[in-house]
Amino acid sequence: FSAKGQWLVAFGQHPDLSDFRNNLAPYVNSPEHAIDRMLQLASLKDGETLYDLGCGDGRILIAAASRYKIKGVGIEMSEPLAKKAAEKVKKAGLQGQVKIIHADFMKTDLSDANVVTLYLATTANDMLRPNLERYLKPSTRVVSYDYPIPGWKAIETSATEGRSSQHTIYLYQIPNSIKK
Repeated sequence: FSAKGQWLVAFGQHPDLSDFRNNLAPYVNSPEHAIDRMLQLASLKDGETLYDLGCGDGRILIAAASRYKIKGVGIEMSEPLAKKAAEKVKKAGLQGQVKIIHADFMKTDLSDANVVTLYLATTANDMLRPNLERYLKPSTRVVSYDYPIPGWKAIETSATEGRSSQHTIYLYQIPNSIKK
């Protein structure tokens, strides 16, 4: 990321509050063991870029940047959460690798992503799918915790244990997962 732009929180979009009336990604922490498995399934490689849509407090990005030599971009609609994520990134000393953007991921160009992580409801995944299909290059991996992407076929799934139930992680790959 540019030296001039040592901003951790980029306010590139000027959101209209009405854009946020339908919260597609309510904030729910991803459990550490689930993050570990999501990153394993993503098969991150040195130099790749991971986008976390609805990044919350940034925990997936921080884990990925700490363990792999990747760049991370978090898109977070909630200004307080975007600031919290940026503070955590700075505290971890990862501001050269991870950028947090306060924006609506439904209006974000995702074409730089090699991997996209999601923890969104199935309805949100369905609404996001056209953007993923428009922006993501062939071989881009999409990892979704708990909720499938309607109309796509996972190339792999993995079960993880939760507090009271089992959870599923879905791995997709562009274009292999897209049903035509």
